[in-house]
Amino acid sequence: MSGGGSAPSRADARRNRALVLQAARSAFEEQGLGAPLGEIARRAGVGAGTVYRHFPSKEILFHAAVADRIQLFTDTAKDLADAGDPGSVFFRFLASVVRLAAENKALCDVLEASGERGSEGVSGSERDFGEALGVLLVRAQQAGAVRMDVGLDDVRALLAGCLSMERRRMGAGGSTGAPGRMTALMCEGLRARRDVTKLPFPEPEHNETRCAVCGGPVTVARTGRPARYCGGACRQKAHRARVRTGDSAQAKQ
Repeated sequence: MSGGGSAPSRADARRNRALVLQAARSAFEEQGLGAPLGEIARRAGVGAGTVYRHFPSKEILFHAAVADRIQLFTDTAKDLADAGDPGSVFFRFLASVVRLAAENKALCDVLEASGERGSEGVSGSERDFGEALGVLLVRAQQAGAVRMDVGLDDVRALLAGCLSMERRRMGAGGSTGAPGRMTALMCEGLRARRDVTKLPFPEPEHNETRCAVCGGPVTVARTGRPARYCGGACRQKAHRARVRTGDSAQAKQ
């Protein structure tokens, strides 16, 4: 009897957890992390104790509520990793993230926090999203569509700022510009053009190595040997320059 009576209890627990998550998604989408737990419990039709049994803190509930949305962005980025025309793919993906997230306060909070922290201190789902976005960025740079002096943390920060401005536009009833204007400006700033001023890098620390191509900081190789380039994109760019120089020298001979 006791075994048979426990099954409905487990079913009720699963149902209650699903109700809390559904209510949390709705509340956080509207209000972000500021949504009160009491309101979430009311929307779910359960007591506050039930919410705490499944999610010990509001932060845990918040990340559980937005994880599937962030995962959707991540999966989309991964699906696009081998697509043709990497530059157009990168810019379309950025625009779609802003368009979809701008109306969801919870997603804005997550992406804006990631923009402030950069690659440090992010959750697992945010880290996966950053890695997938980084692949699209590098491919776009290798294709010559995105400026080489831009890193993933720069894109995160720009994305966060763009989301903030788009939400301000929505809150002002559109008086701050047409939808997508900030996104278009962000993308234009990322495009690789010869007439674009090169971004200044922070002053190098003592004995810090700088990339021979873009001037960015270089991570010390695992072997301990000093590296010359900050990544594969700059390494390939240097190789192409050496090939062109060699061809030019042979032509003169």
